[in-house]
Amino acid sequence: MSKQEKRFSDKKEKKEPTNEPPEKEEAAPVQKAITGSGKRTLEKNQINFGKSQMTKRLEPSLSWKATVRFKEYRSLLRDPQEEKHRRRSERSGPPVKPGRAQSVRKSTEKIEEIVSESSSESEEDEEPLDRQEANADLPSEYWQIQKLVKYLKGGNQTATVIALCSMKDFNLAQETCQLAIRDVGGLEVLINLLDTDEVKCKIGSLKILKEISHNPQIRRNIVDLGGLPVMVNTLDSPHKSLKCLAAETIANVAKFRRARQAVRRYGGITKLVALLDCGKSSAEPAQSSLYDARDVEVARCGALALWSCSKSYTNKEAIRKAGGIPLLARLLKTSHENMLIPVVGTLQECASEENYRAAIKAERIIENLVKNLNSENEQLQEHCAMAIYQCAEDKETRDLVRLHGGLKRLASLLDNTDNKERLAAVTGAIWKCSISKENVTKFREYKAIETLVGLLTDQPEEVLVNVVGALGECCQDYENRVLVRKCGGIPPLVNLLVGVNQALLVNVTKAVGACAVEPESMMIIDRLDGVRLLWSLLKNPHPEVKASAAWALCPCIQNTKDAGEMVRSFVGGLELVVNLLKSDSKEVLASVCAAITNIAKDQENLAVITDRGVVPLLSKLANTNNDKLRRHLAEAISHCCMWGRNRVAFGEYKAVAPLVHYLKSDDPNVHRATAQALYQLSEDADNCVTIHENGAVKLLLDMVGSTDQDLQEAAAGCISNIRRLALATEKARYI
Repeated sequence: MSKQEKRFSDKKEKKEPTNEPPEKEEAAPVQKAITGSGKRTLEKNQINFGKSQMTKRLEPSLSWKATVRFKEYRSLLRDPQEEKHRRRSERSGPPVKPGRAQSVRKSTEKIEEIVSESSSESEEDEEPLDRQEANADLPSEYWQIQKLVKYLKGGNQTATVIALCSMKDFNLAQETCQLAIRDVGGLEVLINLLDTDEVKCKIGSLKILKEISHNPQIRRNIVDLGGLPVMVNTLDSPHKSLKCLAAETIANVAKFRRARQAVRRYGGITKLVALLDCGKSSAEPAQSSLYDARDVEVARCGALALWSCSKSYTNKEAIRKAGGIPLLARLLKTSHENMLIPVVGTLQECASEENYRAAIKAERIIENLVKNLNSENEQLQEHCAMAIYQCAEDKETRDLVRLHGGLKRLASLLDNTDNKERLAAVTGAIWKCSISKENVTKFREYKAIETLVGLLTDQPEEVLVNVVGALGECCQDYENRVLVRKCGGIPPLVNLLVGVNQALLVNVTKAVGACAVEPESMMIIDRLDGVRLLWSLLKNPHPEVKASAAWALCPCIQNTKDAGEMVRSFVGGLELVVNLLKSDSKEVLASVCAAITNIAKDQENLAVITDRGVVPLLSKLANTNNDKLRRHLAEAISHCCMWGRNRVAFGEYKAVAPLVHYLKSDDPNVHRATAQALYQLSEDADNCVTIHENGAVKLLLDMVGSTDQDLQEAAAGCISNIRRLALATEKARYI
């Protein structure tokens, strides 16, 4: 110890005396002590057994003082018996009753959490008396562990190993034991031990850090003390047990964003990906029997750490660039379930990115995901289903799941509803696979639709979102709409319209809208007041919910006998729809235009929305490049032309010329809607001139030869009106 350090140590002892007598049997400290001011290593064969050092009081580290309120915790370092006597003499009230020990301990742990995370002085001083009472009732393990930490600080190599082994014998899953290590500065000592050359000390330290790092506060303390760079460097160790322990500890610590950033910043992603290589060439088949058990364990721990790190988008890219996908694909072919769970979990996280989904298809991973759905391990089934859910955004992936028999297995897994996490993953995979009509046919064959209807009640929202999403896709087919109605699925769907979950509302409005296409189902929806509930969702603050509700209202209005009267019965409903044309969302605008198209079929309702200013608002939207909005806007304009002088008003608000440019779109649906709108607008002479001047005649002539009869008629009608005006003008000139 340097003179400067010795002076500082003596100064501390004078400033903070303790009542605890020195331990006579305490082991001698290592000559270069492990303290918090910097990273230090144990020096081999340089042990000083000086008698004066054996009696020296062990102090908390400086870093610990800086991060934890030392004044609050100073009493913890004294002997518990002496503390009890001192407090009894100071307190006027009786000591803590044994029956209150558990509740007081919980109060203490809560206060510790507040104090450790707070930055204000007012919170530091909250309930000091409760803290003192709680400290007196801490279990004996708390004090025993703190004494072991002292041996770690000042013991020789043998004493350090013994102390580590003794500490490992405690139940480190208990928060009391975890906080005991932290409160006396043990975390810093354990981290510094990773910088030594002694493998046994490193292993013992990592075993303890792995256990206690399940605690969220301990994780943050480890990052604050610079533990992650040391663990990342340990991944390069030639000792496989060290690699495993370091990777598992990183997996526990990297549960929050700052820790994941630190792992990447110190090169941990590349090193963790390297652990996935079980020592075989990529060309060699990945048969589980070819791998050494220790290599398998190293790869499992590496995948476990990557799983935690992969919750960050930047880390996902880093894993891909480091060549992680081929290695994960190889490991997916093994039969080790402990290995497969973190591997599939990592793929599940990464598959949310489009680049990964393309790579997953290229590596033929879907086949193995489907294969592992047949495992008896529920956790593995869950993660495989979640990975399929993420990948099934792509049509080719959905087809691969069907070709490899995954749909039948997914349908069979619906029967077990006890495991809600797995049920949510399975229903999610079914939802995404149902986007393909071929898959919907298979699900009907496997009786999955009836099972999905049975899951519409008494399920958590995570499950309901997926179930309703799947039914919304399945109900695009007539047979399935009938099936859902006969199974009693309409009432529970309508009941879900009163929820608040955004994703659930988006899916349930789509499902109700799909069912409303069938008149018999529409009668049930109307009787249950479902249309009013849909209309009320137009006030929802989320644009996705507004748009989905507006889309669902379209078939409801179309398939109701007295739709005009029904729409007028909603007080303020028409004004609400017109005001939604001021939205910034293209999807909301397109859906509202579609709703206006159906509303405007009733003359009274058309008159009301005209008075509410629908014409200028629609005209303002005309300059758009979005084909979906173009189509429904043109349809709305076409129907709104049927009232009063709306045709003339559209021309005055400059909506005609932009419509002509819609004819150059590649979407035939846009052509049909635009031709119909231009036909209605061409009933006004000024609009005819505008249409002709913007070059619509040539485009409309080409569309007269279309196979779409509606497009033919509209294009021909518009040309006819333009020609009639031209002839009348020419005739008037001669007269």
